[in-house]
Amino acid sequence: QVQLVESGGGLVQAGDSLRLSCAASGRTFSSYAMGWFRQAPGKEREFVAGISRSSSNTHYASSVKGRFTISRDNAKNTVYLQMNSLKPEDTAVYYCAADGPSGPLYVVVTVTSGYTYWGQGTQVTVSA
Repeated sequence: QVQLVESGGGLVQAGDSLRLSCAASGRTFSSYAMGWFRQAPGKEREFVAGISRSSSNTHYASSVKGRFTISRDNAKNTVYLQMNSLKPEDTAVYYCAADGPSGPLYVVVTVTSGYTYWGQGTQVTVSA
């Protein structure tokens, strides 16, 4: 199993940038595909960005493509979400997720049902 802890959220103005971090426990971090999701109050959790085990493939929701970048540093057991040009509609609790200890090397998982492990979330609030 793996434990995930998000950090880096906060209150910012539209147009600002934030970098979210997700620290994972264990030495098997590189064995997991990773993803970032977000959930606003009263809404379903939605996919934001994902990265494959190999780090060769990434995928983004249309709403964030060109503004957000997902990356991973296996040596630090950490996955990042660089968020630029933030908009009020980006306001949500952001969660990182890991799919499991085994799976396709080059596939990006884009649905919540494809992930097994979840962090506690970090709040991102963007004012107009």
